[in-house]
Amino acid sequence: MKKKLYTAIGLMSGTSMDGIDLSIIRSDGYHEFSNILDDYYEYDKNLQEKLIRLRDLIQTKNDLLQNSEKLRELERNLTLFHADAVNQSLKKYRDPIDFIGFHGQTIFHNPHEKITNQLGDGKLLSQIVKKKVIYDFRKADIQNNGQGAPLTPIFHHILSKKINQKFNLKFPIGFLNIGGIANVTKVIDDSDNFQNNLSAFDIGPGNCLIDEWVRSNSYKKFDKNGEIAKAGKVDQLILNQAIDNFKINSYSQSMDIKNFDVSFARGLSLENGCATITDFTAYLISEGLKNISQKNKITFLFCGGGRKNIYLIDSIKTYLKNENNISVEIIDNYNLKGDYIESQAFGYLAIRSFLNLPISFSSTTGCKDFTVGGKLVKNF
Repeated sequence: MKKKLYTAIGLMSGTSMDGIDLSIIRSDGYHEFSNILDDYYEYDKNLQEKLIRLRDLIQTKNDLLQNSEKLRELERNLTLFHADAVNQSLKKYRDPIDFIGFHGQTIFHNPHEKITNQLGDGKLLSQIVKKKVIYDFRKADIQNNGQGAPLTPIFHHILSKKINQKFNLKFPIGFLNIGGIANVTKVIDDSDNFQNNLSAFDIGPGNCLIDEWVRSNSYKKFDKNGEIAKAGKVDQLILNQAIDNFKINSYSQSMDIKNFDVSFARGLSLENGCATITDFTAYLISEGLKNISQKNKITFLFCGGGRKNIYLIDSIKTYLKNENNISVEIIDNYNLKGDYIESQAFGYLAIRSFLNLPISFSSTTGCKDFTVGGKLVKNF
């Protein structure tokens, strides 16, 4: 019997803090999925600066309490920005929307203390746009002894089946999302035994160190296409020291941009520092890909903003050149939009949350048992 199809908006504002990815998707929450519309709404300079400043200020649980008033004000402004984005996209798509999957903007994430804070007022968003909103996706997983991340693997599973059927790409299929943090998913086969079929974890910095270096040493927000790094030269001594001093002994913990810093590149020029930091990032990503491949022949599909950084992608490929079992490709080669995989995912996760279906598993977030996440609010 065919299951009911729902239409959902997915909203994703990632750790790069540059804006909102918005997607409208249709799915039954199981196997059916189609993409309808994708939009991007860049944060204005004032909002972005306030978000970055406050995120950098909050390092502990006490900092959350001490800055609660600032957080409330910023949360309201952020929610209003999301509401405006939704309303603008709804002018292009006039059919009914069942749900909005509202990720919010992560300010603080510490699974060890069972705290995750994503700015975003689901009740206010529902009131303004007159839609049912599902938000606060990560808290239930953390309370179930999970890391609260990554949450996209269940969506990667449905994409892998489509890619396998349409393009005959063999399993296992991997997905590497290079956002602020880099996270990876391996889908072993097309079965729905998610616990045994999916594995996922954060593997290191994605864009966060590169973005921080560029913002701190220039008037630019990021290294477009890797052009700054390409103009520089890797300081091999500093790179080797950074690699020796930063070891990831286990991938069982989710990562936050606050786990990393660019101090090891202090004193280098803009270009040389960017090249060295990008190479360091590429090394950590390549080590993570080796870890999850487990010597199986696997193709990793790169998505997220970092896939556009040509210098970073070439550096990853260089580190993987002797790994004959690993192939890497850009996900756009498979008729998917690499910028919007996560926003599409949160539309899908909203539908699964409404249907009381699990969105995370012990093999993806380390949670004790599978977890149903996301709170539903109707405030109109």
